[in-house]
Amino acid sequence: MSGPPEPAAAPVVEPAGATGAVATGAETPWRRLDRRTLLVTALVLAGVVLGAGLPTAVGMAGRMPPGEAVAWVVAGAALLVVAGTGGEYVRWRRTRYRIGPERAELHTGLFLVKRRSLARERIRSVDLTAHPLLRILGLVKVRIGTGEHSGGESTLELDPVTRAEGERLRTELLDRTRGEPGTHPEGMLAVLDPDWLRYAPLSFVAPVLGGAAAGGLLQISEWFGAQTQVIDWVRDRFENTPLVWTILILIAAAALAGIVGALGLWVEMWWNYRLEREPGGTLRVRRGLLTSRSVSIEERRLRGVELVEPLGVRLAGAARLDAIATGLTQDEEDEHADNKALLPAAPRAVAHAVAARVLREAVSPTDPRGSTDPTGPNGPRDTDPTGQDRLTPHPSAARSRRLRWSLAAALLPVALLAGLGLLLTDVLLPVAAACALLLFPAAVLLALDAYRNLGHGLRGAYLVARSGTVRRSTVALQRTGVIGWTVRQSLFQRRAGLVTLTATTAAGEGAYHVHDAAESEALAFAEEAVPGLLTPFLEPGKS
Repeated sequence: MSGPPEPAAAPVVEPAGATGAVATGAETPWRRLDRRTLLVTALVLAGVVLGAGLPTAVGMAGRMPPGEAVAWVVAGAALLVVAGTGGEYVRWRRTRYRIGPERAELHTGLFLVKRRSLARERIRSVDLTAHPLLRILGLVKVRIGTGEHSGGESTLELDPVTRAEGERLRTELLDRTRGEPGTHPEGMLAVLDPDWLRYAPLSFVAPVLGGAAAGGLLQISEWFGAQTQVIDWVRDRFENTPLVWTILILIAAAALAGIVGALGLWVEMWWNYRLEREPGGTLRVRRGLLTSRSVSIEERRLRGVELVEPLGVRLAGAARLDAIATGLTQDEEDEHADNKALLPAAPRAVAHAVAARVLREAVSPTDPRGSTDPTGPNGPRDTDPTGQDRLTPHPSAARSRRLRWSLAAALLPVALLAGLGLLLTDVLLPVAAACALLLFPAAVLLALDAYRNLGHGLRGAYLVARSGTVRRSTVALQRTGVIGWTVRQSLFQRRAGLVTLTATTAAGEGAYHVHDAAESEALAFAEEAVPGLLTPFLEPGKS
């Protein structure tokens, strides 16, 4: 929040170390951020101006003598670095924090002073992040949050402090009453298996990175004024190659670049991965090669887990595990933070085993086999589970709905190509026919798979819901974590006797769905899962 300028404070007393304190009598002393933030800012700005200044100097060299162009660029770069470092010095001098017995406080700002204060009992997360420069200097960025989605007002960010100070803050602020003992003891729950790297190219990230690599090549060539030469070089290479083969080779090259990029991204995100349960009932995920990340999740905030299986990963017999917990916030500055991730794509049996350990259950509610938790930090290496799935299947009307949706989606591009072919050129008609031969069978297969993946059920203290085909998701949500039900029924669902049942919770995404279940079965399921919650809103004879 904002306030008037601060009153005169006692002099700042700084030891020879990185932090200082403001003496305020018997109160908890104020501390400063680490002063090496100035060095970090200067080095980051130097890297930015070097990356931007090189193409700028090359472009200016065509319109003025090279020496003069370099001089202008160097002068501008030096001005930017000095100004940026000066601004960071002001921020450092005007930022202080303290952790008292009841509140965590942060004061910062020069002209507009911001004073933020969080009650300690409301603090739900203390996450540590360090990019390569911070790691070299032994520093971390600390994010202290309440888990509320109200922007920066519910978060205190200390950037940077020493790693020892970050660990001290994490331990102190998350020091709660020790959790209840369970089947699984404290300690390591999962560690990195390098074999999991083979699942990285099977994600949807690979084709996206392949397209980004092609676009990036054209953008860089444009910076250096060589885009035309690059295009001409590619055209010359394929001058005598049929168009179909040219397209296939370019797609293969982009796919190869995407695979390499996906492998590199996976290594950066998940190297040194460890999942452990700490004393006091806190789950801690540590990972990252260049940028290290540490995410802590109090078990008392955990409401369940979600087993996520993208299509390619699922076909390989693997799955990813995410936490369903209150108070998990996404770092807007770090798109790879993914604070809810407990386990990267790993063999499905391993994911079930880790889910069981995380939930302190002998059997994971996400496991259709109901098998016990194998021994060992990472479980067995077998792949696809077999056995009868005990989830309640959905009516055949749900299959018909998915077939109609899928075929309609496939018909749209075919009809568009056919219409353009009739209006403009006959060349598009064979293309429309080829698309129909490819898209219609794929649409039917995906629709049938989506129907087979529908299911719901109760397993001990958890309700389980599964759905999806391109991204299959199995949610195991604590029944005590459900705070409301939403029953939605469209006109077409009403005619088919189907409803979509939504469990509302304060954790995770806030709502988890049971799609296209039989009306009577869905209402009975909701009543059994959380007795009495839905009953007052039902018409007599509906439950």
